[in-house]
Amino acid sequence: TGRLDFNASRVTGHKGPVLDIKWNPFNDNIIASCSDDCTVKLWHIPDGGLSMHLTDWLVELHGHKRRVAYIEWHPTAENILLSAGFDYLIFVWDVGKGEVVKVIDCHTDVIYCMSFNRDGSLLATTSKDKKLRVIEPRRGIVLSEGLCHTGTKASKCTFLGSQGKVLTTGFSRYSDRQYAVWDQHDLDKPLVCETIDSSSGVVFPYYDYDTNMVYLAGKGDGNIRYYEVVDEAPYVHFLNQFLSGNPQEDLYPDTAAPQPALSAKDWLSGMNSPPLLISMKTGVTISTHKPRTSNKDAPAMQPQDANNRKKFAFLSRETTPDYRPLGTWQPNDHNNDSEHLDVQVNEKSQKTNANQNTKFHQLQRMFGKQTGDAEPVPLYKQINQGDVFSTEHELRLAFNRQGEELRIVKRQLQNSQQRVRELEQLVAALQARLQRDGS
Repeated sequence: TGRLDFNASRVTGHKGPVLDIKWNPFNDNIIASCSDDCTVKLWHIPDGGLSMHLTDWLVELHGHKRRVAYIEWHPTAENILLSAGFDYLIFVWDVGKGEVVKVIDCHTDVIYCMSFNRDGSLLATTSKDKKLRVIEPRRGIVLSEGLCHTGTKASKCTFLGSQGKVLTTGFSRYSDRQYAVWDQHDLDKPLVCETIDSSSGVVFPYYDYDTNMVYLAGKGDGNIRYYEVVDEAPYVHFLNQFLSGNPQEDLYPDTAAPQPALSAKDWLSGMNSPPLLISMKTGVTISTHKPRTSNKDAPAMQPQDANNRKKFAFLSRETTPDYRPLGTWQPNDHNNDSEHLDVQVNEKSQKTNANQNTKFHQLQRMFGKQTGDAEPVPLYKQINQGDVFSTEHELRLAFNRQGEELRIVKRQLQNSQQRVRELEQLVAALQARLQRDGS
């Protein structure tokens, strides 16, 4: 835990904010992302992580007309990815071929959530029209639908194993947070509906198929509630909401293996299969890394240390700009500092026309262009040996301090420019008055 280094390598390729990311369950090197730019992209993350910014994607999927909010990998079929956009459409992609195999257009409003059942034969969705739908994704047919939570905020859903039940979280019309359990074949009325609390954060449900546990995590909450799922009413039993950063040794039930049970072709042809299971008792790390061809002509990746040296090269000098008016300073041979000149204006000169013109010329000299014989203000000065930063933390502090000083100077410059405009308006008004008096 902690703050990530601001120099850490990033995946940068979308033209808008990234709204969702999902790792491929059958390939540890592949990650999918969707964005505000209406696209879905697949990326290859090399072994050991990134050593520089990644800008080249493997596959780019176009089809949505509005931003793409959610993506979901199929739990058993390889290369099947679903994406839900603000165009009310769900696209079923075969990413191996980079093409759409089905478009689900049954929604009438923004989609809030998607969830596959255990074998990926059914898809549950919630949307802004407050409806829960169970869909057959290969044909795009709605098998059942019903009114979900009546609140105005987002609702989420997840299948509860292979029991034929769906759990949803949402809000009541009085803004109370709720969870409800539904029969996937009859969504007219929930089997059970319970109030959680009155907080405002959206609740995200996560179901663990291995232990029949469902976890409810609210946005902005400081705890995670976990429940046991059973076959009889009330179907969900609250256990605890204890939160600890220390792992606890416990039972090791079999879990889903990082290998597909079906190919994309098999799933599209109508086959269903439960996921392959593996044992976690051995503690063996399973790798699903797949080979990827590389271009020999591509430039070699630079070490992160070399990148850091380039990024902070501009901090080797300290900027000392002089923001005083150009006509009021004179250079000094010893320390390159300027001395302030007090510009005194004789108030008595305002009584005569001649002295009014003199004041106008003085203002022109003060705020006009610099004369040719003046020496330029030094932009940089070398830092002393004692100012060399020994740690990155000191370097960050110095950088933040300089940024704050720069903001202060910008405000002072804006104030001085405003004062110049006021003086120019005053001079123009005095000249107009003199012309009227002369005429």
